[in-house]
Amino acid sequence: MTDTKLTYQLADTVLLKKPHACQVNNWEVLRLGADIRIKCMGCGHILMMPRADFNKRIKKILTKANDPVNKKLEHYLPKENIALPK
Repeated sequence: MTDTKLTYQLADTVLLKKPHACQVNNWEVLRLGADIRIKCMGCGHILMMPRADFNKRIKKILTKANDPVNKKLEHYLPKENIALPK
């Protein structure tokens, strides 16, 4: 059995297996660590989940950080505007 790990980073847009209640299925990664914070690109709802749960739910990476395609989305936050811990 081969393990194909997806390498996602801060500000990437990812596709999860199940859609959000607003029927949008793409999320932006806002925080990485033991817990991962993601934001729905449809309604802007922010969700935090353990990394293990996120790894089970992720289907694929849609766009990488600061991709020009993301700038058209209403709830997109550029990587340089994401608050980093000090």
